[in-house]
Amino acid sequence: MKKTIAIIGVGGKMGEWFANYFLEKDFEVIGYDSENEIKTKSIIKANSLVAGVLKAEYVLLCTPTRRTPEIIRLIAKEMKRESYLIEISSQKSKTAVALAKMPSKVNPICIHPMFGPGIKKIHGQHIISIPIKDAKKELSVAKSLFPDANFVTIDAIAHDKKIAVILGLTHLINLAFANILAKDDKISLTEKMSGTTFKAQKILTESIMTESPELIETIISNPEIRRVAEEFWKDIGRLLTSIQEGKSEEILTYIRSAQERLGKNSDLEGAYKKLTTMVNSIEKK
Repeated sequence: MKKTIAIIGVGGKMGEWFANYFLEKDFEVIGYDSENEIKTKSIIKANSLVAGVLKAEYVLLCTPTRRTPEIIRLIAKEMKRESYLIEISSQKSKTAVALAKMPSKVNPICIHPMFGPGIKKIHGQHIISIPIKDAKKELSVAKSLFPDANFVTIDAIAHDKKIAVILGLTHLINLAFANILAKDDKISLTEKMSGTTFKAQKILTESIMTESPELIETIISNPEIRRVAEEFWKDIGRLLTSIQEGKSEEILTYIRSAQERLGKNSDLEGAYKKLTTMVNSIEKK
């Protein structure tokens, strides 16, 4: 007998990706989406949010982060006994609290898939697991659903602090860079003049700009990003002041210090080779 999973927000990019993933795993997929069209024909369309979760063994939330705690409160009491509520948002502090308050009949699974809907296979991709009630059981269930992924376990507060750097700062920087590119009225000339570093940065920026404005806003609104961003702007300000005042030695000291500290945990020479190989591979396509 097929296992049943209900996906709330199934019409979005991630919802659609997970629907196809579980269909390939021979799950019966029930879908509900109040905002987007459900395009996949194999999905059983639910008429309402509650109707979608009543009979499902697993419920997966692919919903906007701000709405997720509220949706958890709405559906948890309607879910069947010993079912699993899986939550995948990019901020965990508030959603973890909502999951912890669910009726005991429902098992929480709090994860953060560190990949987007563009991947074809989940093999080797990272998924972060956030313990809620029974860390061992929750991780075991998550691994049974995504056996080819690599799992990292961390608590909700630590998760949000790390994600402020991993996603928040990178999105903030690339959003600003995208705005600068958009103002360039001679972008074709800029591209003709560019080398490996610019090409790689432009590809990364453009790929981030394919995400929905709502998702980007959610990512950069992580409360923990303020601390990271302030540190970033202080460094930028310090460097710009040193440049303006012609303090070359201070700039060199800053660069050497960054190289030395980063080099302790990274292969800097290997990174450049990987970057060149990546850009060359993209240009051949």
